[in-house]
Amino acid sequence: MASTVVIDTMLQNNGFQMKKKEDTENKDNLWSSILAEVQNSGNNKLPSNKNVIVLGDNESGKTTLIAKLQGVEDPKKGSGLEFAYIDVRDDYRDDQTRLSVWVLDGDPGHANLLRFALSAERFSNTLVILVAAMTTPWAILDQLQAWAELLGDHVDKLNLDNDVWQHCRQQSVKKWQEYTEPGDELDPGSPLRRTSRNLDDESADNLPLTEGVLTTNLGLDIVVVITKTDYMSTLEKEHDFRDEHFDFMQQWIRRFCLQYGAGLFYTSAKEDKNCDLLYKYLTHRIYSLPFRTPALVVEKDAVLIPAGWDNMKKISILHENMQSMKPEDYYRNVIVQPPTNRKCVTRELEVQAEDEQVFLARQQAALSGMKDPTRSPTTRNQASIGPIVQVASPNKKLDPKGTGNTPSGEGVLANFFNSLLYKKTGSSPGPPPGSPGNVGTSPIKVDGVAVDKTTMRNDAAAELDRITRTKKIPPADLNSSSEC
Repeated sequence: MASTVVIDTMLQNNGFQMKKKEDTENKDNLWSSILAEVQNSGNNKLPSNKNVIVLGDNESGKTTLIAKLQGVEDPKKGSGLEFAYIDVRDDYRDDQTRLSVWVLDGDPGHANLLRFALSAERFSNTLVILVAAMTTPWAILDQLQAWAELLGDHVDKLNLDNDVWQHCRQQSVKKWQEYTEPGDELDPGSPLRRTSRNLDDESADNLPLTEGVLTTNLGLDIVVVITKTDYMSTLEKEHDFRDEHFDFMQQWIRRFCLQYGAGLFYTSAKEDKNCDLLYKYLTHRIYSLPFRTPALVVEKDAVLIPAGWDNMKKISILHENMQSMKPEDYYRNVIVQPPTNRKCVTRELEVQAEDEQVFLARQQAALSGMKDPTRSPTTRNQASIGPIVQVASPNKKLDPKGTGNTPSGEGVLANFFNSLLYKKTGSSPGPPPGSPGNVGTSPIKVDGVAVDKTTMRNDAAAELDRITRTKKIPPADLNSSSEC
């Protein structure tokens, strides 16, 4: 009897423990299902680790383009490596995030800063925009090729895992192959369409790439943007550009895009052309958000070609309009840089001023050559200190001695001015200051000849009066220049 009770008790305990264990397992399964649901919903949210890198020459409009995508009216241009972000919103999921944007300076000296924007960790989450401006159409192709080569050199230096590298390259091929025109299948904006587009589907591997497509596969999403297309009208008016020139440029740019598997946009921030569509295309490539706009190739200043749409057959349509050139002609031989700007005003040559001391020495030498070589060195030195005044012809030397003891004519004036020079330089002795005497009447010597001051002044005044009466001296032109 006692053994039966013990057995019943043991069975009850085991049953209780089994039920408790089952409840615990159910509870764990419930939490697991909740965690799985949260994880799945988290995977549907927009990621926050996506990046855009903008490369292009200076004055190509990189900062203005990004400001337009941000909705900023007054962009602030930085230097080196600029950082910004673009707000991205998904109306279907009611979610939003920020897209990081790196803008590299166009100076090749800043190329080493690219390592901060494009690292091995960020490689698979990065899209690159190559920018060139229509204001310099002759340099567009060279600029795109130069920046693409710089990007390729940087990718080669990254310590990328081989599996990651190959996966990114395969993704570039599949995205190109799986492009479909909007409307060909289900609505590309619906969540069903986006989730059904599985980039890991291997069915696309059987689709061959057409001629010239992805011959240089960097494993990165690339978009080529030609800015300032409003300048095309100026090229037509001032540089005689015609439609065939723009078609020639476009076919070369589209060939470049085929080589790197890139999309192409012609934009104008000034006239707001294709800027909104570029924003939608970027969010489509990065976050798989809807993009319903087909390729646009009719308007020459608003071209839009998504990656995967173009091929060499479509590009050859542009060849029909080329009459004075061939599609294979060298780019710069057709799109030639003008030698000078027609609006440029000829600048006046800068005149280098002569050194003051050199000028004065030259004038002193010229004045010394006009003097009488028979005069004493003392007289030459004294004459160089003060100016020599000539009343008569400048080519005629003054004779301070005149004729005899009563000088007349030019000799009178020469003696008068020479006496002033002697008095100014202190070469002629005179009574000490403040001493009594007949000041102004004492005789002085001019070149060894004694001349009374009063007589000299009277004679000088009479001579000047005579010259004034006989010949009126024209006033000096103060505005005339001494040099031509």
